[in-house]
Amino acid sequence: MSVTDTAPSLTVPITEPSAPPRLWGPARKVAFRFTFIYTALFCLTFAQITFVFLGPAGSLMPESAMLWQMRALAPVTEWLGRNVFGVDAVLNTTSGSGDQAAIWIYLFLIVVVAGVVTALWSILDRHRPDYARLWSWTTLFLRLVLGGQMLFYGFAKLIPSQMGQPPLATLLEPYGDFSPASVLWMQVGSSPVYEILLGSVEVLGGLLLFWTRTATLGAIVSFVAMVQVFILNMTFDVPVKILSFHLVVFSLILLAPQMRNLLILFVFGRSANPVNPPALFTQDKLNRWAAGIQVVLGIWVAIGAAQISWTAYHEYGGGAPKPELYGIWSVQDFRTDGRSVPPLTTDEIRWQRLVFDTGGATTLQMMHGALVPIPAEIADGTLRLQQPAAVLDIDRPDDDTLVLSGDLDGTPTTIVAHRMDHDAMTLRSRGFNWVQDEPYFR
Repeated sequence: MSVTDTAPSLTVPITEPSAPPRLWGPARKVAFRFTFIYTALFCLTFAQITFVFLGPAGSLMPESAMLWQMRALAPVTEWLGRNVFGVDAVLNTTSGSGDQAAIWIYLFLIVVVAGVVTALWSILDRHRPDYARLWSWTTLFLRLVLGGQMLFYGFAKLIPSQMGQPPLATLLEPYGDFSPASVLWMQVGSSPVYEILLGSVEVLGGLLLFWTRTATLGAIVSFVAMVQVFILNMTFDVPVKILSFHLVVFSLILLAPQMRNLLILFVFGRSANPVNPPALFTQDKLNRWAAGIQVVLGIWVAIGAAQISWTAYHEYGGGAPKPELYGIWSVQDFRTDGRSVPPLTTDEIRWQRLVFDTGGATTLQMMHGALVPIPAEIADGTLRLQQPAAVLDIDRPDDDTLVLSGDLDGTPTTIVAHRMDHDAMTLRSRGFNWVQDEPYFR
């Protein structure tokens, strides 16, 4: 820091000697050791954190590759669940939940391991004055981990595949039957522009984290974005609470050295002194190479995350091909053995509607309102269903009329249905309005 006499004549810079580096106290060293061990264990074993660094090569891996660490630890967590917690903590690799009992027990396991290793480390290395350079490597590690997750989730929203538009069958379901998580998913999915904006913020934060000069700004953007995500996960019961909480904490760890400067700048309006942690290497050339590798790695991860989201969008998202009978079909006439079945809500056989939204499945709405998803196949002008077992020939007198005739659970059946205009429903037709003389709530 330099202090300069502002007199117009003699301007003499006076340079104060830089203060010697402060030694770390015992509490700070113990806190660092635990943080180092815990974050390393968590990040290297939690599903998808390491997977994103495969970049575009991740698309060549089987789906089970994302969970290989947790699958390897599953016998340990199952044993702990039975013998310590008295629960059946079997890891479900297909549920998509990040808050399973097995994962909470896994979290308990790494806390215990980190605590034991920290104690041993503190005894064996108690005379070390500080871990300044190792701290630089730790923050780099956390920066890359946080950046990878921001890109992974950000592109899933930027290319809206994480929260798609509400499926057609949900348009027929009473609002009170939805779970809080489904309400959140449909709220975001109903506005693709909003979802894309959310994703843009997360992608921006992720990209900034991969460049040393913008890392602090990336940590700030990521912190704000992940606090919102964590609050939504907590208040709408979305099972990604463990991961989102850790990403908030990682953001705070990255911002911790800058907290004083941020306070001075944004609260007191004064200029702040730069924080210069020790470089990763003692040679400038190696540090320049390290900075360049981080940028290349960020581009690699971004391409991989974008590729995953693009594939998902075109396989099962809004860009997926629509089935031949796409739409909601209202049953007007339902005949079995040549006899018309009246539309009574007490009838357990008659259908009220058919919904075709994605290939390979259909949803039947029964007369009492229940929505029943079942596997379905359309081929050679025939609709084949499982449970109820049906082989029905398809006839289309016009685009909005569907006639199905054939065998339904061993009974000759003919069904006549008309296509509903689902885009005329308020959720899809209301749109955006600059001028509203009254609020429009329905």
